[in-house]
Amino acid sequence: MIGSPIERIDGPFKVSGTARYALDRRETEPPLSGVIVGAAIGLGRIRRIDPAEAEAAPGVALVLTHLNAPPQGRLDTSTPAQFSRARPVFTDDRIRHAGQAVALVVADTLQRAQAAAALLVVEYEPEEGEFVLKDQEGYAPETANAGFATDTAVGDFEHDFAGAPVRLDRAYRTSHQAAHALEPHACQARWQGDQLHLWSSLQSIRNARAAVAATLCVPEEAVHLDAAFVGGGFGSKLNMHVETICAALAARILDRPVRVSLARRQMTSLVGGRPETRQRVRLAATPGGRLTGIAHEVWMQGSRDEEFVEQTATVTRSLYAGAHRLTRHRVVPLDRPLAEAVRAPGELPGLLAVETAMDELAYELGIDPVQLRLLNDVAIDPERGLPLSSRRLADCLRSGAELFGWARRPQAPGAAREGRLLVGWGMASAIRSHFQSDARAIVRVAGDGHIQVLSDMTDIGTGTYTIVAQMAAATLGVPLEAVEVQLARTDLPAGGGSGGSWGAANTCLAVRRACEALKDKARAGGVLAPGLEAEGSIVGQADDPRYERFSQHAYGAHFAEVAVDMDTFEVRVRRMLGVFAAGRILNARTARSQLQGGMMWGIGSALSEAGHIDPRFGHMVNGDLGEYLVPTHADVPPIEVHLLDDVDEGANEMGIKGVGELGACGSGAAVTNAIYHATGIRVREFPITPARLLLAAESPGRC
Repeated sequence: MIGSPIERIDGPFKVSGTARYALDRRETEPPLSGVIVGAAIGLGRIRRIDPAEAEAAPGVALVLTHLNAPPQGRLDTSTPAQFSRARPVFTDDRIRHAGQAVALVVADTLQRAQAAAALLVVEYEPEEGEFVLKDQEGYAPETANAGFATDTAVGDFEHDFAGAPVRLDRAYRTSHQAAHALEPHACQARWQGDQLHLWSSLQSIRNARAAVAATLCVPEEAVHLDAAFVGGGFGSKLNMHVETICAALAARILDRPVRVSLARRQMTSLVGGRPETRQRVRLAATPGGRLTGIAHEVWMQGSRDEEFVEQTATVTRSLYAGAHRLTRHRVVPLDRPLAEAVRAPGELPGLLAVETAMDELAYELGIDPVQLRLLNDVAIDPERGLPLSSRRLADCLRSGAELFGWARRPQAPGAAREGRLLVGWGMASAIRSHFQSDARAIVRVAGDGHIQVLSDMTDIGTGTYTIVAQMAAATLGVPLEAVEVQLARTDLPAGGGSGGSWGAANTCLAVRRACEALKDKARAGGVLAPGLEAEGSIVGQADDPRYERFSQHAYGAHFAEVAVDMDTFEVRVRRMLGVFAAGRILNARTARSQLQGGMMWGIGSALSEAGHIDPRFGHMVNGDLGEYLVPTHADVPPIEVHLLDDVDEGANEMGIKGVGELGACGSGAAVTNAIYHATGIRVREFPITPARLLLAAESPGRC
C-alpha cells in the first residue's frame, strides 16, 4: 500500500465538478460579492476619497475605506511566525506600494460590485519611490527564512580565494516571480453572533486562524476556517491576505455572508512573490577540480515595513566540499509589496546561480560537469560537521548520466547542429532541506465501522487526501475504501499545513502513530470497535534529536537537452530527465506528478518567468497570464522522473522526506547550462530570453 501509485481518492470529485472550493460553498443565504480597489500610485498618500457615486450605484451595500474601517490589530513584526501576524486593512491614508488595497466595494452581484468600484473617486499625492533592485548594499537581517542563519563562515575564504590556483568570480541575477495558482486567493465569510466562519483558499489553517484572530481582535476559538479544497498555492497561500480580512469585516458590518476574490492581476500586487536577487558566487579550486573554497552572497528585494528573507544562499552550505566557506544574505528595502515564499524558496534562485557557476568552472578546467560534482561530494555537512542523512547525490548523478546518455555528449560547446538549430546538453544537482513541523492527527472508528482520519492539514492539489488514506489503511490493515479522510478545518487536530515540502511526512507520521495507538487500544477488546479513537503527534525539528544528529536533505540530478535557433535565438527544451532520492515514497504517482511539475517550473525560471516592474511607478507591468509567461503544453518536452529507493531513517522512523519542491531545485540550471553547451554563449541574468541571448552574443561581457 505504501508507495503504490494509487489514483487520487479526491479525483472523481474534481473531474466531476463536485469538489467545492472557497467561493463554491453555500452554507446559508447567497453571499454578497466584494471587489477590492487597488492604489493607482506606487508611493504617497490618499488626498481625497469620495465614495458617494459608488455607494449610489445599483445593488451596492457597502464601500469600505480608511475613512470608515473598524479598528483592527496592528502588524507586529516582533511576532516570530510571519504567517501568524495581524494584517489590518484600510488603516490610514498612506500608500506603501502600487496596487495596495484602498477600498472594498460590496454589492449583490459581482458585476455590480465591479461597476461600482470603477465609480470610486480617489485622488492621490504621489511621492518618489524606489522600486528597482540595482546595486544597493542593503542590510543584514537577523535571520533568513525558516530560521536559517543570515551569514555563515568556515575557515578563511578570502585568504584561500586570494591564493587559489583556480578562481571563479561570477555575478548572477534572478527576476521577481509570481505564484499564479489556478484558484485565485479567495474567501467567503459569515458571522453567527460572535463566531466567524471562513471558507478560504489557504495552505495553513493554524497560522491563518491566528492571523485572523490577531487582526480582528477576537479569540482564536471564535474563528472557524474551512479549506477542504485548495486550487494550488505554491507558498503564496501560507500567508493570510487582504481578501480574507475584507470579507470578514464586510460580513460583520452588513450581517450578511460576503465573498471576496482577487482578480488575476491583483495576485501580483496584493500577494507577495519571489524576491528579485543579485548573487555573487566565488569558487576556489585546484587544477584537478577539487574545491578548496566556496562563497555565495545574495542581495534581494525587500519591503519597507516588514521583512522576508528568502534563504537563497543556504543551498550552498551543504552541497559541495570546500574547507573555506562563506554565505551572506542582504536585503534592499524597496517600495514594493512584501515578498513571500514561492515554490522552492531559496533553492530555486540559489541553485540557478551556484549550479551555473559549477558549470562554468567545469569548462574552465576541462572537466566533465558530472565528474566535477562527484569530485566534490561529501558525507559530512561541510559547515555543520554533522553526518548527512542518506546522502544519495552521487547515485542520482551517476544514474541520471547513464539514463540520459550523457557519455554521448560532445564536449565542446556549439559542436552539435541540426540545420539551423544548435543542440546542447546541460545538467545540475538538486538539494532541498528536509523540514519538520509539529503535527497532530486523530484516527477513530466510526459507527459504521469506517476509519476516520482527522487533521487540519490542507490538500493544495498534491494528493494529501490519498497518501493519508494509504498510511492509515496500511497501518491498520484495512482496505483503502474503508478510510475516510477529513482535512483542513479548525475543529480538527492542528498541524503545520502544506508548505516547505513538510506536509506529507509530518501528517503521515502523526497518522501512523495514531493508528498504532488505535491498534493498541483494539487489542484490549480484540476488535476495532466503533467509538475507539487515538491521537498521534510529532514534534517540530527544534525538539527532535534527529536534527541534532543529522543534517537532513533530499537530493536529485537534472539533465536537459535544448535546441537553439541560430537566427531567432528561440530556445526549445527537447527532453528532461531527473533522478531523485527523497526518502520513502508514499505514492509513486503523486510523487512523480509533483517532481514533473517542479521541473516544468524550472523551465519557466530558465526561459520565461519574470515580473517586470515599472521603475517610474512601481507596478508590475505584466501581471496577468497573458504577459507573465509560464510554460505551456507546447513548451514542455517529455519529462522522465526516476525515484531511487531511499528510506532515510536519519529523518524519521518511516524514512520519509519532502518531495514536492525538489523538482524545482536545480532544474532551471540544467536548462541554462544546456543553452551554453549549445551556443557557447553564457548568460547570467535569468530567465534567458531570446533578447538576452542575442545581447550576450553581440556583447559577451554584458551578460
